[in-house]
Amino acid sequence: MKEIPTPKHLKKKWPRSYGRNNKGRISAWHRGGGHSSLYRQIDLDRKDLQGIVICLEKDPNRFAFLARVFNPDTQNQAYIIAPKDLKKGDIIRSGKLKDLQIGHSRPLRHIPTASFLHNLSQAPGKKAQYLRAPGAFGHLVKKTYTQALIKLQSGEYKYFPLESIATVGIVGNQDWKLMSLGKAGKSRHLGRRPRVRGVAMNPVDHPHGGGEGKTSGGRPSVTPWGKPTKGQATVLKKRKRKI
Repeated sequence: MKEIPTPKHLKKKWPRSYGRNNKGRISAWHRGGGHSSLYRQIDLDRKDLQGIVICLEKDPNRFAFLARVFNPDTQNQAYIIAPKDLKKGDIIRSGKLKDLQIGHSRPLRHIPTASFLHNLSQAPGKKAQYLRAPGAFGHLVKKTYTQALIKLQSGEYKYFPLESIATVGIVGNQDWKLMSLGKAGKSRHLGRRPRVRGVAMNPVDHPHGGGEGKTSGGRPSVTPWGKPTKGQATVLKKRKRKI
């Protein structure tokens, strides 16, 4: 197969926040810099997408791999999140299909119970918001007349409408956590800034700072603003649905 170039409309510039909110204040620390990259326009709707996988690509903005799908009828291309075991030359389809293979997308109503799925939309007509990280998958536990019960990666059981669209399979690149960066510069290329320990600071900068020689902080671990970091809950516990 002759190599088909990537259309320009599938890549675009994406404004970065560098961990700051709309007021310019830091809301996520230790972020900034990073290598310049273009955002890949991923088809998260998967309503009428059909075609052939022409290549698998690495996305600089996420650890999950992307698959570029080419439709020979319309001559259009699209990016999708590549599931595990998807290969070049595989057929990608969407909608109400008789056969169900890895990478095929359809409403939950037409997916058998006990299937593994990813790229799940929260409601009909919405883009996929759940189960998009590398190695992520959900387990379709049961279906009622109007809803489907799915076990998420966190262990939570959540109901979704039967018309919500999901993709069959598990997101690829499950071993991404085993990747060794090898040097500090690679971490900076990913947009991660250094993290300085509190005991290495001065007392004016952190409650653990100061002291003669090396110290352990002299008190239980706290944040730079004095809130406990171990043992004491600072946020409401997430409620998990029990069957």
